[in-house]
Amino acid sequence: MPAPTRLTITVGSDSAARDIAVEQRAGAAPGIFWLGGFRSDMAGSKAMALDALGAEQGYAVTRFDYSGHGVSGGDFDLGTISRWLEEAEAVFALTTGPQIIVGSSMGGWIALLLARALLRRGEMRLHGMVLIAPAADMTRELMLPEFTPEEHESLQNLGYVDQPSQYSDTPYRITRALIEDGERHLLFGGVIETGCPVVILQGGKDPDVPQAQAIKLTTHMLHDPVTLTLIPDGDHRLSREEDLVRLRDAVVRLAEG
Repeated sequence: MPAPTRLTITVGSDSAARDIAVEQRAGAAPGIFWLGGFRSDMAGSKAMALDALGAEQGYAVTRFDYSGHGVSGGDFDLGTISRWLEEAEAVFALTTGPQIIVGSSMGGWIALLLARALLRRGEMRLHGMVLIAPAADMTRELMLPEFTPEEHESLQNLGYVDQPSQYSDTPYRITRALIEDGERHLLFGGVIETGCPVVILQGGKDPDVPQAQAIKLTTHMLHDPVTLTLIPDGDHRLSREEDLVRLRDAVVRLAEG
């Protein structure tokens, strides 16, 4: 199969303009649309497993890096859910036909927000959705409760908190702008609709997004068929070979359903 096509699109205008790197593999519908997590990129193991699946099975695959991530332009410290959702919508507009959205961690939240935006526009192109350890409402649900008093003070006085991460040698910076903007996009408290079947893959030993978060999400999805698969020994990334097999299988089942 030919290699994916690489392109760059500009999202935003004037001082908010940023160049977003996209890779698209030509193929049949339903296409696969990848949404990565916080500080991840489109060259990670799950994203590349989906690209390989597209090459093997003939599915179209679209991957991209949010601004401040991977090889895209823009400053990570300016990143907010609004900003990254705007980029997801712009890249989704490059696709045609029905799509299966696959969102990992923060990408799961953005996937749900993207689905809501599409439904509001009457754009019924979602064939299915796979959410991997979905971090819906993560700024309120998962970040704020973990801050120490000193970190809350830093957030207010400096505008950011630097937290060590097991996934990086450098701390993850969480900005006050990200936290405050997250309040504009909260999903819990009302019915969450996607307009398509949803599969949730959740690790039982996930230290970042506890399984209770995935269960809570399913209780808010009242109108769409939802399958929650709990992987008892699974971590947050779910990137082991057996996890990637589960991911591929979930996408294929949705594609053929």
